[in-house]
Amino acid sequence: MLELQFLRQPESVTVLAGEGTLLPCVAAGYPRPSVRWQRDNVPLSDSDGRFEIVGGGSLRIMDLTEDDTGTYSCLAESGNETIEAEAELRVRVSPRFLKTPSSIYAYESMDIDFQCDVTGSPPPTVKWVKNGDAIIPGDYFKIINEHDLLILGLVKSDEGFYQCLAENDAGNIQSNAQLIILDHNVPIPTAPPPTLTTAPAAHVAPAPPGSGRGPTPSAPRDVVASLVSTRFVKLTWRPPAEPHGDNLTYSVFHRLEGAARERVQNGTRPGDLQVAVQNLLPDTRYSFRVVAHNRIGPGESSAPIIVATQPELQVPGPAPNLQVASVAPTSVTVSWGTPLTGNGEIQAYKLYYMEKGLDGEKDVDVAGLSYTLTGLKKFMEYSFRVVAYNKHGPGVSTEDVAVKTLSDVPSAPPQNLTLEAQNSKSVMVRWQPPPPDTQNGKLIGYKVRYRKGSRKSEAVETTGGTQLYQLIDGLERGTEYSFRVLALTVNGSGPATDWATAETFESDLDESRVPDAPTSLHVRPLVNSIVVSWTPPENQDVVVRGYTIGYGIGSPHAQTVKVDHKQRFYSIEHLDPSSNYVITLKAFNNLGEGLPLYESAITRPQSAPDPSPMLPPVGVQASVLSHDTIKVSWADNSLPKNQKITDSRWYTVRWKTNIPANTKFKTANTTTLSHMVTGLKPNTLYEFSVMVTKGRRISTWSMTAHGTTFESIPSSPPKDVTVVSKEGRPRTIIVNWQPPSEANGKITGYIIYYSTDVNAEVHNWVIEPVVGNRLTHQVQELTLDTVYYFKLQARNSKGMGPMSEAVQFRTPKGKCSTRWGALSLIAGYSPGMSGSSDSHLLVIVIVISMGVFTIIVVLVGAFFCTRRSSSHQKKKRAASKSANSSHKHKGSSKDLKPPDLWIHHERLELKPMDKSPDPNPAVSDTSITHSSQDVVPTDTSVTTSGHQRRNSYRGLEAEDSVSALGGRRGIRPKIVMPFDTQPPQPVISAHPIRSLDNHHPLVGGAAPPSCGHLRYPVSLGPPAPPQSDLSDSAGNIPESARSTPSVEPLPGSIPHSGPTEHAQTEGGFHGSAPDAESGFHPPTAHVRPSHPLKSFAVPPVPAHGPAFEPAALTGPPSQLASVKTASVGTLNRARPPMAVTVPSAPDIPETSKMLEEAESSYERDELSEEMAHLEGLMKDLNTITTA
Repeated sequence: MLELQFLRQPESVTVLAGEGTLLPCVAAGYPRPSVRWQRDNVPLSDSDGRFEIVGGGSLRIMDLTEDDTGTYSCLAESGNETIEAEAELRVRVSPRFLKTPSSIYAYESMDIDFQCDVTGSPPPTVKWVKNGDAIIPGDYFKIINEHDLLILGLVKSDEGFYQCLAENDAGNIQSNAQLIILDHNVPIPTAPPPTLTTAPAAHVAPAPPGSGRGPTPSAPRDVVASLVSTRFVKLTWRPPAEPHGDNLTYSVFHRLEGAARERVQNGTRPGDLQVAVQNLLPDTRYSFRVVAHNRIGPGESSAPIIVATQPELQVPGPAPNLQVASVAPTSVTVSWGTPLTGNGEIQAYKLYYMEKGLDGEKDVDVAGLSYTLTGLKKFMEYSFRVVAYNKHGPGVSTEDVAVKTLSDVPSAPPQNLTLEAQNSKSVMVRWQPPPPDTQNGKLIGYKVRYRKGSRKSEAVETTGGTQLYQLIDGLERGTEYSFRVLALTVNGSGPATDWATAETFESDLDESRVPDAPTSLHVRPLVNSIVVSWTPPENQDVVVRGYTIGYGIGSPHAQTVKVDHKQRFYSIEHLDPSSNYVITLKAFNNLGEGLPLYESAITRPQSAPDPSPMLPPVGVQASVLSHDTIKVSWADNSLPKNQKITDSRWYTVRWKTNIPANTKFKTANTTTLSHMVTGLKPNTLYEFSVMVTKGRRISTWSMTAHGTTFESIPSSPPKDVTVVSKEGRPRTIIVNWQPPSEANGKITGYIIYYSTDVNAEVHNWVIEPVVGNRLTHQVQELTLDTVYYFKLQARNSKGMGPMSEAVQFRTPKGKCSTRWGALSLIAGYSPGMSGSSDSHLLVIVIVISMGVFTIIVVLVGAFFCTRRSSSHQKKKRAASKSANSSHKHKGSSKDLKPPDLWIHHERLELKPMDKSPDPNPAVSDTSITHSSQDVVPTDTSVTTSGHQRRNSYRGLEAEDSVSALGGRRGIRPKIVMPFDTQPPQPVISAHPIRSLDNHHPLVGGAAPPSCGHLRYPVSLGPPAPPQSDLSDSAGNIPESARSTPSVEPLPGSIPHSGPTEHAQTEGGFHGSAPDAESGFHPPTAHVRPSHPLKSFAVPPVPAHGPAFEPAALTGPPSQLASVKTASVGTLNRARPPMAVTVPSAPDIPETSKMLEEAESSYERDELSEEMAHLEGLMKDLNTITTA
């Protein structure tokens, strides 16, 4: 095989239009190469008789025109090889006028424009000549639009002949025009000769009428320059004093001061009293005058005024020596010099650049004299310019400099790769170039890679130039091959296409004749289309390249479409309904088309829509029936007045809610004028609309109706329940939560349940009500180092929701109070300490010594009190009686101090441990857990009169222990412990017991009371009221006491008005919140909240006594929400106070009898008995300390 090569290649040539030329191209090779030509990558048309291939490959072009200019390519092909050679053909065209200048009539001071438009190749240059002398452009003679001549401010000497000369390498042409300057009293001809033309209307002064002279306007008045800038002046004036007409027009004449040439500028509209004169020079003095015109002609001129334009700030000139160099496919380096002119230091430069073919210009700020711009497109032409900035602003821009970035490998593969098996040994591969913006340079060829099956080894064939196909031969019969194509630039090859497969024929099919007719043809008509299907020809030995489908109304040759040889059906679209189409199908190969098959089909008719549209339903109403049901009703104007449906119409109801915002519509169909929508969410706003359908007629959606479902109990518990300890207060925890996901209404409150036993019944959990929508709550007075379980329940106006899951929390460990630890040491129950410890014994001795010293001091004071004279005692008793009578009404007991009653009280109460008067002391078990909040004492307004009478004997809480003990007498009160309102410091009487091991819960090193245990201080108050006020002799509780609930007022609802308001509800409950937090506390009995409270020397409630039934709360709702109970069935029920009976003196209802008894009890002979009892008490204390 002889290598393919050029023996002679075409060369670039320049030829005049109308002549002919020959582009030589001779190639040699074996097989003999074939030659074809392209112009600008487009094959030359064989139908153009001016192109002829001669001598086996040379191109002859005759009668050249300007359109023949371009790049001509000679492509030589031999077998699978292609070579290419290029040459430039430039056609010279002599100048030709597109528009010639015309003669002009004008007045002095006007501006005129001679137009001269020429074309040619190369573009011709234009010169202007006046009366044989070349015109040099200046201030008044300017070349505009590349070819036109503009003359400003005509003077008489400008009159003459003007010539437009156009010239290029191919030749030259010229055209003449005349300028005639008329006097102002000579009208411009209305119909100028064909060789003459007027100037633009804005520059032509109005011509006087041909006849009828009259007065002209006087001079305009008060001509002033209202605005003066660097390059324009705005003049204003007043109308003439004698206008002599309406709708005056004005002309402004201006010239350089001292110059003879004057220019004129006319007003744009009649009556305008201002004109802006532009295109002036900066810092230059001008002379201005104004002339008014009426229908007769111009009037008198105003006196000239001299105006100097403002000086222009000196900005930088253009940066010299602008150079642009492409340094990479995506970057360009731009450099320039410092401007030669400019006032002040250059502060910065701005580099502007723009991609060719786009309008948007980009810029970047530069501090120096060069900049490298990156991120540009590959092999793309850009234009650049630079503007310098100083303190006055931007300067003059440089001229644009264009450069093209460097080329690179293509960034995308070729497109539309197709394969076609030619025979048993060859496959034709065809493709299209990559997208233009991804070629990144000029494509010099393509690579075709192929392999057999899925083997890794590949064969490569390369094409040259712009060839978009390649025949791959020498393949095996009946074998599948994979192909892919890559594009090439001078930089290398780009990415390849995906692998495409083709299989060679098992045998060489016959293509020496056309295929036979397909064996079958089927059609299926639709309204606007026909689906055609077929089977291939019966003779499979003839090559079939594809099928041709022809169709049309009445004729199959109206339109044709070709499909691939593998295709077996096709849908003909965009047909007319109810039309008779004839379809033909033919198989074809490279030799031609075979015999056709014919079929006809009539498209289906199109059903005409009903011209009358359905009216949408009206009066849509949404009636809310329940929390999940809304009834939607409407009316139909297309029905009779009775709204009776007699046809087959039906309605579609749709509804949605805007929460969440992307909720979709739900729909339901009905044949009635109402529909019940169920399954809705409670307390949710829904919108409803209705649509009617009748056959194929459908209305639009109606106006919307809205309805909000009723509230319902919450269907989900509060979420995200967390429990944390409060910093600095280990016995206080903070419960936080979030509202329920499905609140089903406005949340009005929450209930917090907590317990130490997660498996306890619900009514045994302690509750904490939370009013409102608060999401946090504090629970106080908890036991340290104890595991608690918390649950939450939300409520709204409809009721309570479900409980949340239990949250476990262990309270932290804390340090115990010193005073309670010391008190535990007295009883011998100090946790974590050995009874034989020396340090503990020292503490016990010190505490006991202090106690003995205090008792001795009290005894001495009591002894001196008893030595007073009897008259003094009588006065004191009278004063006490008066004070007690007043105390009934005022609630104060400061003056009631029976002398030495504490000794009598101790004789009754503090018995020796082995001399208990009751062989079987009763124990009342009451499970009490501390409340989380500081409880406000019960309002005295809800207590009985007997209760008020009992309170009258109490001393103030602030009194010292001596005065409190002085008010004590040998009558044991009945202690009432309200379970629903528990005081921070419940009070019980401290009695010596026979065995601490049997009754005290702190055996074995339990935590002291200050570490979270309940504290019950010793009752040291004044005498309790008579027992008959609360119970009868049998211990029964009267209805008045049983029906008095303990209600905790809302915070702030009951202000503290005095000490009596801090007293607890029953006798013996004297602790208040302030007293519990500070000050000295008497010894207390200690119990854990989780253990039954064991009350000492308290007889049990008789078994046959009446059961304590909870009484209904009668307070306002605010009080109901604040009730705290230790055992809860429902929120609105509270357990009433439970009376605990203790030994008491006989009932003496009258105060006077009590005072008389007190007088008889405190005689001098009894003082000895009290001293004896005191000695016994000291012995008991010594016994305890020595133990």
